Amino acid sequence: MGSGGLELPPGDEGNEGNSADVPPGAVSLARPMDAGSIGPELDWGADAWREVRTRAQRAGRAYIWLNLVEQRFRAVVAAVLRPVYEPVHGDEWVVAAAGPAGQEWVQRAVAVREVSRRKGYLLDPADDNVLSFLTLPQLRELVVQHWPCFEPYFDERRDLELALDELEVARNVVSRNRALSEAVLSQAERASARLLEMLGAGGDVPSARRLPVDAVEDLVGDRYADVVAVHPDRVRLLRRFPAEDIFGGARRLDAIGIGLNLLVQNFSGRRLVRLAESGCRVRLLFLNPASSAVKRRERELGMKRGELSRSVEMNILHMRRVRSKLHDPGAFEIQVYDETPRCSAYMVDGDGSDGIAVVQSYLRGARGMESPVLVLRNGSRLVTSNDVGEAGLFPAYREEFELAWADSRPVS
Repeated sequence: MGSGGLELPPGDEGNEGNSADVPPGAVSLARPMDAGSIGPELDWGADAWREVRTRAQRAGRAYIWLNLVEQRFRAVVAAVLRPVYEPVHGDEWVVAAAGPAGQEWVQRAVAVREVSRRKGYLLDPADDNVLSFLTLPQLRELVVQHWPCFEPYFDERRDLELALDELEVARNVVSRNRALSEAVLSQAERASARLLEMLGAGGDVPSARRLPVDAVEDLVGDRYADVVAVHPDRVRLLRRFPAEDIFGGARRLDAIGIGLNLLVQNFSGRRLVRLAESGCRVRLLFLNPASSAVKRRERELGMKRGELSRSVEMNILHMRRVRSKLHDPGAFEIQVYDETPRCSAYMVDGDGSDGIAVVQSYLRGARGMESPVLVLRNGSRLVTSNDVGEAGLFPAYREEFELAWADSRPVS
């Protein structure tokens, strides 16, 4: 008899041999099928692997944000509630802070902590406390229960709870290893950034006001020197990093290229006038439209004779009109060079640690709009390097600009 009170049927005589071979009361087991006849194909194709990688990438990004938020939230809860409860309750201060309403989940956290101790899961002594075993919703409960203690440190409780609600969707998806949509990931990143700002853990990188520090960049960006973003072409760059965000509010702008279309065609002359009048010093270095280098570039791109030179001329004339409207034209310098163009580089506030650079190399058969783009952040720290000075790519392009500027001549 089986555990449910039913007798299991005997095996199939035709496949298992004679019924005499099976002892009375025994159950015969079917022989395993040949490996080649399993049925569904077990190999993953290219589409399946692409989907898996996409899921892993999104989940990884979301996990980093969640990890940062939870660590910061835990630190804030400890800083506010520990001084209140620890003097009376000692090491049991988290249990006391949870009160009757949180006894169930806090006792569960205590039990998980004890199991982790016995099995050697606690690799860091700093995690050997009950607070480290509380989840983000449980930390939130502590804040809600003790809101008068936390109120002086937050502007609005509603804003805090709304951001936590938005984050909870991604937290549930990631914890259960389910597919995370791009929309939910974006929502989680925005909510995490808001929460970290509310919790007093905003980015300490000066250029974060222009180019927000990404969580992944903040943790592993040192692997790629000071490169913080790579885009296949300029269209995708401007979609993620609009010209207004690049150039708006700059105090210094140095640019070198052929026609400087990223600036001239995507940032209005009126905005440039206001930028210069507000104190921004501008140096623009164009390829001389009458040089032989322009003709070679036209042949490389298969353009009609004079087409590129006329385009560069129009851009220079437009910048001259901008300069003519300024009270101090000397702060808006335009020069041309005759050498072979090697790259375009737009350096914003490149003289300080808050500098940003957008750099493109000139490829033989691709126009600037179609060439890959690097975004650099000046002053990025390199945690794996002994060089505390200029160890990234930003200084190399800044030096290239200064050398070319020294050999160029002004446009009247």
